[in-house]
Amino acid sequence: MEGSFELHLQRRGLFSSDVLAYDTGRPGYPDRVYELLRQHCGLGAGSRVLEIGPGTGQATVRLLDCGADVTAVELGPEMAAALEAKYRDENLSVLVGAFEDVALDPGSFDLIVAATSFHWIPPETGLPRCADLLRPGGWLALWWTYFGDPDRPDPFRDAVTPIFEELAPSLIDTFPGMACLAGAHPYTFDSKGRTGDIDATGRFGPVHHEVIPWTGCHTPAELRALFGSYSPCLALPPADRARVLDAIEQLAADTFGGTVERPYLTLIYLAPKPA
Repeated sequence: MEGSFELHLQRRGLFSSDVLAYDTGRPGYPDRVYELLRQHCGLGAGSRVLEIGPGTGQATVRLLDCGADVTAVELGPEMAAALEAKYRDENLSVLVGAFEDVALDPGSFDLIVAATSFHWIPPETGLPRCADLLRPGGWLALWWTYFGDPDRPDPFRDAVTPIFEELAPSLIDTFPGMACLAGAHPYTFDSKGRTGDIDATGRFGPVHHEVIPWTGCHTPAELRALFGSYSPCLALPPADRARVLDAIEQLAADTFGGTVERPYLTLIYLAPKPA
């Protein structure tokens, strides 16, 4: 992974600094994700699911709707409290802490999932721990949404680039959906790397990988919240962050007429623990 993982570990704690932005702006995931979980991983009524890094429940709600009993491990206490408040009457247990440290019983889960979160976990410890926590025959499912698509036009990305160049040049190389413009190879696109991490544990069977294209649709307020929820933006000084988000919201309202459609990709990796 690019850069120091120590910096990475510091930044993963930023999300709780603006729970409302995360909850308002982050979209859910395409239906195909849950079709794959049902078809390959046996997701359904009574499934014992561990979710790593649920945030405010963008994937959690769909897992619960499928009838799963969900244990969610969330690093941020503010995020965890929001998640519990939203789904207090559901089959959901929320544990607060880092996945590496939270006490969980080995072999107690049918399915472990992480939705746009597992890059915050050191793979050399996180993946073996997943294998330990799964029952024989259980499944690991890791997926990420990349907020862009190099193969489809993205007029909003093109229009927002000058804003970054003027107000926060550091975002060009680090912002989700912008990395391809800077010549970088996004972490989520590196299927050889992600598959290799899983294979290197020697604890899982063959990895199934699929790329799911879809389209996100946002209001100006939702886009402001979405961009404000990304860790590079959360790391900006508050005044700089506010200027960037003001400009993004105004761009969406004035230039795009209040509705912005953007091309997204969700990349999913499924791997079984041998029975």
